[in-house]
Order: sequence, then structure tokens, then C-alpha cells
Amino acid sequence: MTEAILLVGGKGTRLRPLTVHTPKPMVPAAGVPFLTHQLARARAAGVEHIVLATSYLAEVFEPHFGDGADLGLHLEYVTEEEPLGTGGAIRNVASRLHSSPDDPVLIFNGDILTGLDIEALVSTHRSSGADVSLHLTRVEDPRAFGLVPTDSTGRVTAFLEKPQTPEEIVTDQINAGAYVFRRSVIDTIPAGRPVSVERETFPDLLASGAHLQGMVDSTYWLDLGTPQAFVRGSADLVLGRAPSPAVPGRCGDRLVLPTASVAGDAKLTGGTVVGAGAVVGEGARIDGSAVLADAVVGAGAVITDSLIGAGAVIGARTVLSGAVIGDGATVGADNELREGIRVWCGATLPDASVRFSSDQ
Repeated sequence: MTEAILLVGGKGTRLRPLTVHTPKPMVPAAGVPFLTHQLARARAAGVEHIVLATSYLAEVFEPHFGDGADLGLHLEYVTEEEPLGTGGAIRNVASRLHSSPDDPVLIFNGDILTGLDIEALVSTHRSSGADVSLHLTRVEDPRAFGLVPTDSTGRVTAFLEKPQTPEEIVTDQINAGAYVFRRSVIDTIPAGRPVSVERETFPDLLASGAHLQGMVDSTYWLDLGTPQAFVRGSADLVLGRAPSPAVPGRCGDRLVLPTASVAGDAKLTGGTVVGAGAVVGEGARIDGSAVLADAVVGAGAVITDSLIGAGAVIGARTVLSGAVIGDGATVGADNELREGIRVWCGATLPDASVRFSSDQ
């Protein structure tokens, strides 16, 4: 297996304000853009050529990763002028693939953190003779996902979108966002218009008698679509719960990047990351959080399960819990922000102006 398509065109609306200036796959997780972890895992599985299907803030990717040589990869970039959906994006980059018609092509979404055994998925695809193979994972509550029941051999029997009643929940297996396509199948996706693989391509293939194979891999899996999930994913990478060859340092309770400054009595726990050039003041306590590059955390601040954007400033003694502070924002001293509150990029909250608020 030498080729893959990586879908990185989404706007990351649910992650705002993190994605106002940065596309979701480029938001730092465990010290590097999240996309770095995906590329490194693909390379470790033997992938050599990856085509990135870009759209939103497409200009950000190539200046950072270039031709991929530093990662041992050959990277190409294809930008959608208009959003084409997952299937449309796959079809839009097909001309950049070098595979023969029967060769496998790996396709994965740019917002999934997973411990998937990529080589096992490809092996399953080959041995089953499938047209498309899907990574499936099991979840406790599948109502927010599309269900993918399979028969005793792993062959997919249906695609069921977001069931709500107990009778509709016929399996706990869901589409986990990684696929292997027979190269020739990609060319059957309609070109030049939006197409969803989940709602159109896969059901149509199934209806036509194509062989779709499911492989259940219930190792680590997390959809990084919300700020809370993104912060958790970053912490899990630092803690070693989520596997990645791209974490820039030893796994442990914290990760402090070079040029960051952390006061000697500050306490960093729970997989906290402090980005390059960031400053953490005396007596600050930060748990399970990410402090991005050049941010400043004042003395005595208490931060839990939160993300502090690049260049943001958190005043002394301010308490944050489950908060997202946008790039360049300032939260003055002695504030208390909890329960999913988001502060927009560049915004300023004066000292002692907020005492527990929420966007819920």
C-alpha cells in the first residue's frame, strides 16, 4: 500500500474560535498540528504518497508540510473551489493517484484520532476481495452516528443513519472514518458536484451489489469535532493513551515545548501541553489543557480541560474550566469561566468582569 487520500477540507465550525484562523487539521494537538500525527501514522504503516483534499484555508497546508520529504512522504495538494462533500472530495483528487484499477487506496478523515491498525485494514481488504473496506468501531451510545451492521463474515449489510428508537439500534458498530477503496471504485463517484460517501456512495454501492467489508477495530478512537474532544485528544496523546510517532517528546503527565517558560512552582498535570514561547506564571495550576504558542497564563491561574489559543493572555488568579480562549484574546485577572464558554479571537474581558458563564 503506497497511496492515500486525506480529507482536510472541512470548516471545523464546531471548533470555533479555534478554527477562525486555522483549519481544523492544523490546530496543535500535543505540540504539533493534528495532521502531523495522521501523516506520521500513515507513513509508519507503509504509505508513501498522500494527496490532501483541501478547501477551507487551503493555503495553510503546503507552506507547513511542503512536499512531505521531512516526513518521508510525497505529498500533493488539491483544492476544491466549492465544497464537494466527502465523496466529491475523493473524486476530485483521483487524477493525482498512481494506483492501478485493482490497487487499494487508503482514505481517511482529517479529524479522527485513532489507534487503527492500518495494515490490518488493508490486509482485510485484500483477503476479502472487497470493493470498499471500512474501519468500524463500537460505541456505547450510537444514536449520534451512522450504524453499519455486518454479517458473520464482516460483510456490510446496511447503512443506517443516526437511529433514535431502540428498535432502530440494531448494532453498536459505527463508521469510524477510515476506508480502503479499490482504485477503480473511486472513478464511479460522480464528478463535479457534492457527494457524501456516507449518505450516497456507500448505500448506492451496496444497492448495486458491490462488496463492502467492515473491520471492527476498537482500539483508541476519538472524533475531534468539538473543543472538549480536541483538548481530550491532545492530552491523551501526551499521556500515551492515543498512539502517535509524532509526539515531540517523551510521553508523560505534561509536555512543555522548547522556548516555553514555566515557573518552578507551577503544576502541570493530566497531559497538559505548553506550546513554544508560552509563559506560565508562578503558582498556576493547569490540568488536562493545551496552552498554545506564545500564550501567557498569569500567576495563580487555575485551568482545567481548556484550550488557550495562540498569543492569548490569561490574567492572574483567573479560573477556567472547559473553556476555549481564542487566539490573541485577553481574559483579565480574577475571572471565572466554566462549562464550555468560548471567548472569541482578539476579545478582551476586563479584570473581575465574569463570574461563571456558559454558552450552553
